[in-house]
Amino acid sequence: MDKVNTLIIGAGVIGLAVAAELSAGSPGSYIVVMEQHESFGRETSSRNSEVIHAGIYYPRGTLKARLCVEGKELLYSLCEKWSVPYRRTGKLIVANTPEESASLDDLLSQAVSNGVDDLEDLAPAQISRLEPHIKAERALFSPSTGILDSHTLMDRLEYLAQQNGVLMAYCHQVKDIEKLSDSYRITFQNPDGSLDTIDCINLVNSAGLQADQVASLAGIDIDQAAYRQHYCKGEYFSLPSSKASLVNHLVYPPPLHELTGLGIHLTKSLDGRLLLGPNTIYTDEPEYKIELTHAADFYSAVKPFFPFIEPNDPEPDMAGIRPKLSGPGEPFRDFIITEESSRGLPGLINLLGMESPGLTCCLSIARQVRKLQSE
Repeated sequence: MDKVNTLIIGAGVIGLAVAAELSAGSPGSYIVVMEQHESFGRETSSRNSEVIHAGIYYPRGTLKARLCVEGKELLYSLCEKWSVPYRRTGKLIVANTPEESASLDDLLSQAVSNGVDDLEDLAPAQISRLEPHIKAERALFSPSTGILDSHTLMDRLEYLAQQNGVLMAYCHQVKDIEKLSDSYRITFQNPDGSLDTIDCINLVNSAGLQADQVASLAGIDIDQAAYRQHYCKGEYFSLPSSKASLVNHLVYPPPLHELTGLGIHLTKSLDGRLLLGPNTIYTDEPEYKIELTHAADFYSAVKPFFPFIEPNDPEPDMAGIRPKLSGPGEPFRDFIITEESSRGLPGLINLLGMESPGLTCCLSIARQVRKLQSE
């Protein structure tokens, strides 16, 4: 196959969603997904909290706000239709100080402006009925927040794409992108180390942690364009099963300043485990080592609202890397989802900064890509 209609770089949850979406209306339209790893979702998509977010936190009018509110309903519908394990757990955002309560006021106003109309403002007695072991003077309850099995979700998206003729090219790494008169020539490395090329009319950069590097290969100055991503590690610790039975919902503190993270929170997984995390650590290179001394920080972070935790409870579980557009101390940055005709690169769609709530937004992001490709 020397030339295809669309080449998608990256088989994370967003790349797979784009493949399923673009192929749904035109089966057999010659779409290839090129992925450097041996299977889908080996980086950010498989190392996260697996939370379906409601759309509470993000500034009004941003892509993160709009696509999260739209995406959660699309995601729940797909889970139902294609038997992806999920649960509408609901989430409590808790406050124990006047400052934290003021933060909840801001969140409630933000949520309403984003179209999230199901939040409940709870007093201590109401909190105790939902979570008798959580200590909070006030909480916002989000009934539409949930969790899912991200691996099964990606498996279903891959299946849907392949049913429509999409070719999955695993263990193939993009090395160069050349703009031709009416297409792009992609140089890639085969599994055996040899180099080859393929031409495509449309190119979707959904390369996750490497998305800025791919944009650079296409000739974009990523610093001038503000496309450079920053690796931001999030560690997770788990709690003993005896403590997991004490929590029924997701429990979050108020979010961190400038949304660098949502704070170390309690997540009840589908298999009943109780996870703490993630924290926020900027790093020069993607690496997944968990620093054992951070267990004390996790303990201190959740002790105010989960008094039953003991200092020796947190055990290292996993770590993930977020591709953030905002560096340390920098303000909030929205997703970048853009078609690059203005840069002389028609047919190239860049997806950058695909951090949280990227999982929740995967189907709505895919719709956005389809819209851009058809314009």
